[in-house]
Amino acid sequence: MTEKAYTLGIEEEYLLVDRQTGALTEAPPELMDACAAKLEGQVSPEFLQCQIEIGTRVCPDIAAAREDLRRLRATVSDCAASFGLTPIAVSCHPFADWKDQHHTDKDRYNQLARDLGGVVRRMLICGMHMHVGIPDDETRIDLMNQLSYFLPHLLALSSSSPFWQGQDTGLASYRLTVFDNLPRTGLPPRFDSYAEYERTTGTLIDLGLIEDTTKIWWDLRPSHRFPTLETRICDVCPRMEDALTLAATVQCLVRHLTRLRQSNLRWRIYDRFLVNENRWRAQRYGVNEGLIDFGRREIVPVAELTAELVEILAEDAEALGCMAELARLAGIPGRGTSSDRQREVRAAALAAGADEADAMQAVVQHLIEEFHADL
Repeated sequence: MTEKAYTLGIEEEYLLVDRQTGALTEAPPELMDACAAKLEGQVSPEFLQCQIEIGTRVCPDIAAAREDLRRLRATVSDCAASFGLTPIAVSCHPFADWKDQHHTDKDRYNQLARDLGGVVRRMLICGMHMHVGIPDDETRIDLMNQLSYFLPHLLALSSSSPFWQGQDTGLASYRLTVFDNLPRTGLPPRFDSYAEYERTTGTLIDLGLIEDTTKIWWDLRPSHRFPTLETRICDVCPRMEDALTLAATVQCLVRHLTRLRQSNLRWRIYDRFLVNENRWRAQRYGVNEGLIDFGRREIVPVAELTAELVEILAEDAEALGCMAELARLAGIPGRGTSSDRQREVRAAALAAGADEADAMQAVVQHLIEEFHADL
């Protein structure tokens, strides 16, 4: 493939909160109208009325993605400010109750509510999806099989959802616990060809169980709308630069695996049972406990695995113009993820004499500051 194949697209879901109290707030229709007027099809409502989703244009490189994502985040923030609200990019609100939320009155979401019942009502979660252009269908499926190995690493590095309804869950990504209650989620199956993928998913479509593959919510999937591979496992990142770092990493991984394929080589494919164990470890511990290196048959610290990944992808990062982002990736385990920072803010507030409610409000204020730090 040519370098033009590795285009980028980033989708992020935000929660809207009261600027003063940090409480979750439903978006007034006027806010959505204001965002839509300024962002020309790059913004949409999400399943719950307290959510808003943005999507970048097709970006040739990480620099273009940064420019567009900054514009999108800043515009949503400016529009929300007119209503006393602000967006936060976090996968679970620290203290909101899902039972108090209402879903958006839109055909797609009304159908989801009917199909999935009480399970979908708990979906007070936000994610980040990253698209990388892969024009060839067969290559897209082959790379999906191989890229699945790295999904736990991406989850660990992006984790931002330690709290749920005011409680510390003990997990780095509680979002995934909630999301996995939906059908057709988790690691993607392995397919030998694009035709097999179409036959398998087409069974559900032909039976009328789903209208298309947008209702298949695997951690990694071929996009229904674009010639891209869509990575869906990541928690949304409060800081824009973390989101861009992870997007650049996925872009580099796709290029690296493509280069292996062109040399009749490939990344070894391990059983889903084993990769799922790493997925759980990332979900539970984030970057604070190791992941399994199946080749070495050892549990290896995430910092060491990340450093190895940076070294492996250096040639690809240089070709794609994202060396700075890849270098930043190596520092995430040492700095900690958003989940680590949120817990630190809560602990500091409690140590300073705050009660639990005030400590959770301090976490939301921290998330507001992080959202705006890179704008």
